[in-house]
Amino acid sequence: MTTTLWLALAVLLLLVGVVGSVTPMLPGPLLSVGGVLLYWWSTGYGEPGLVFVVASVVLGVGTVLLDWLASAVASKAGGASTASAVVAAIVGTLAFFVAGPVGTVLGIAVAVFATEIYLHGDLRQGSKASLYATIGVLGSAVVQLFVTVAILLGFLLVLLV
Repeated sequence: MTTTLWLALAVLLLLVGVVGSVTPMLPGPLLSVGGVLLYWWSTGYGEPGLVFVVASVVLGVGTVLLDWLASAVASKAGGASTASAVVAAIVGTLAFFVAGPVGTVLGIAVAVFATEIYLHGDLRQGSKASLYATIGVLGSAVVQLFVTVAILLGFLLVLLV
């Protein structure tokens, strides 16, 4: 393949990474990192440069780790039990396949709420934990969007300069 084709494929991966950042179950930051690494490899490890590659990998992997922890940490901050976090993770994953990204967010919110009501019988506590879990999921998506856009723009900037 020519360098132009590798570049096009890398940019495509970076763009899919941006879309994936707001789509649950699609690892947007890892796709973005994949685009950077693919192009770096295709140029014989010359472009976009080691500093940018390392920064992209650290940001991308760190963001994925943050995403895995976000709803659990947020729901725990809202007073949810560990059982609620586990149920929410399972329901959120299943809801994605049934109703897409919106289903994931709603599934997590309802799962935390229902589990907390079942375990503790406290409507206020269930509502608070559910709200925190929802904010965690949405906040994580915003962070992922920011990081994937930053990697894409940084990649383009490094190549143009």
